[in-house]
Amino acid sequence: MDEIKRIEQLRKELHEHNYRYYVLNQPTIGDQDFDFMMHELQDLEAKHPEMADPNSPTQRVGSDLNEEFHQVEHKYPMLSLANTYNEQDVADWYESVKKGLAGEDFEVCCEMKYDGLSISLTYVDGKLVQAVTRGDGVHGDDVTANVKTIRSIPLVLTPPATDDLFAAPAYPREFEIRGEILMPWSVFERLNKEREEAEEPLFANPRNAASGTLKSQKSSLVASRQLDAYLYYLLGEELPAEGHFENLEVARSWGFKISEGMKKVKTLQEIYDFINYWDTERKKLPVATDGIVLKVNSLRQQRALGFTAKSPRWAIAYKFKAERVCTRLNEVTYQVGRTGAITPVANMDPVQLAGTTVKRATLNNEDFIKSFDLHIGDYVYVEKGGEIIPKIVGVDIDQRPIIAQPVEFIKRCPECGTPLVRYEGEAAWYCPNDTGCPPQIKGRIEHFIARKAMNIDSLGPETVDDYYRHHLINNIADLYDIDVQQINGDGSRTKSAQRIVNGIAASKEVPFERVVFALGIRFVGETSAKLLARHFKNIDALMNAGLEELQEIEGIGEVMAKSIITYFHNEDNLKIIERLRNYGLQMELSEAQTANVSDKLAGQSVVISGVFAHHSRDEYKAIIEQNGGKNVGSISSKTSFILAGENMGPSKLQKAEKLGIRIISEEEFLELYKFMPISKVIPNPSLRPNKK
Repeated sequence: MDEIKRIEQLRKELHEHNYRYYVLNQPTIGDQDFDFMMHELQDLEAKHPEMADPNSPTQRVGSDLNEEFHQVEHKYPMLSLANTYNEQDVADWYESVKKGLAGEDFEVCCEMKYDGLSISLTYVDGKLVQAVTRGDGVHGDDVTANVKTIRSIPLVLTPPATDDLFAAPAYPREFEIRGEILMPWSVFERLNKEREEAEEPLFANPRNAASGTLKSQKSSLVASRQLDAYLYYLLGEELPAEGHFENLEVARSWGFKISEGMKKVKTLQEIYDFINYWDTERKKLPVATDGIVLKVNSLRQQRALGFTAKSPRWAIAYKFKAERVCTRLNEVTYQVGRTGAITPVANMDPVQLAGTTVKRATLNNEDFIKSFDLHIGDYVYVEKGGEIIPKIVGVDIDQRPIIAQPVEFIKRCPECGTPLVRYEGEAAWYCPNDTGCPPQIKGRIEHFIARKAMNIDSLGPETVDDYYRHHLINNIADLYDIDVQQINGDGSRTKSAQRIVNGIAASKEVPFERVVFALGIRFVGETSAKLLARHFKNIDALMNAGLEELQEIEGIGEVMAKSIITYFHNEDNLKIIERLRNYGLQMELSEAQTANVSDKLAGQSVVISGVFAHHSRDEYKAIIEQNGGKNVGSISSKTSFILAGENMGPSKLQKAEKLGIRIISEEEFLELYKFMPISKVIPNPSLRPNKK
């Protein structure tokens, strides 16, 4: 067999083995044999670059190159479903369907509501050509490269046998199939265990882990995380059947992973039976679920029922109530955050909750502990808020041991021993030793390098910890002393070391307002850093500002103002700032920023909605902020106006009309305020839209 034919044969066989292993759970060869075939294909493809195919099985390993996402408009809008938590709402929905169909008989397809990231997959001629996230329902991110690494998603569909009278219908030339990207419980727990051992922040739940993974700009990372996918809706002009359930059964035969838990029913009682069965059985599933989805099965009847402004009338989601368990509180430990905030953590007997083993839960603060009168040895009730983060919701006083002692909040920092302080109006206790407390030092460095601060993406928390332990860095200014030789180890990491040094050097061009944010001044967030930078225009004016002047700035209260003054009266902080200045960091607004600052939108709160022709959303946000306005995410009676592009969300339009909020088009906005050309606007580079 020549090499070209061998490539085609290996691709076909490997696609089949992927399907059997990841979809059917029925592998027919061992891992070693699979790896041998994959390596053979990789070698042959390297010899024959003319045979390159984006849907080859070899492409599932992903790439280490950064891939930016660009926005794609959905052919069919991805609307959300109406939610309910009780059977009466289900009954009301059932009756509304019956009324909407004028008494015509109908079937309901009951299926699992998977707790992951919604995805839309488009296939043309049996090949995956595009994968897009839900986004805002109208536009989503193109994550095709990342999705191709998920082995339960077929890259190429196997053509049905034309001589088989019982074969499933052929797939249409073009169609869309939607589903959920998920991280299996087993992968989630393993990943969090690895992160815990590395002292990295844990993922709150599999959905967040899956979402963060799929949005990674390195597809090789996505491949390593072993995501899964369940598909649940087929769309297109030439679907094989008139029923939703039947279409999914056909899609299963094409190679898609479809839930085995689907069932077609006719009566309300059958719906209740399905809900009650899966409320228990779902805990045995390998992936997270948070409810049941009910859909009118007939596509004709779906079209007849239509949509509301936000969701289809022919479907509803029933959400399961949060699972609650009782377990023993053994100890309360305390964690120190970047700002010095002390967070108490309950350490409990391990217990299974919503698919994971739970042994810790945050206690928020001292007031939270007192509200439950917590004692060591108490039996506490634990839930997952939205099935996400474990939290204590009650105490079984009847089981309290006689010798149980009340939980006493600590008085000194558990890391450095400094007496704690509690600021007026704050619920948390703080360690004030921000320049000598190790978790705060490392936390401030991690904050400094973050994307919205100095954006030194070549560094990560584990690298910061390593450099700190080896005394390479003890504060943020030390980063700029690092050279390649110091971090090259045995000489095998020259490229990565050079990338880190280059990334640190590049951060010297980050605008002044982000430098202010990056300093990590307690209570100063991203928005308040912009306000301070634009008011004082340079670091010296900010350092010398008094309490009264700071409080004159809208959005800067007394607590924040006092914190700013305290920060700039600390000699260690002043030395660090002087070093940063000498290294060449931006310590004042650029001429372009200063020239284009105005108060044209002073005091106005603006909501941006829709898609724009002249500038991106982030560029418009920058314009609004530079001209004294405030960007807000939701419409309220305090909204000054809405800057509306194409495809403004119907719910926002409806709310704006109800509240009488003014709607201004893109052209009206630019003409009305006579803004300068966008080339002179200096938005936060890390917030610019991703484009290919």
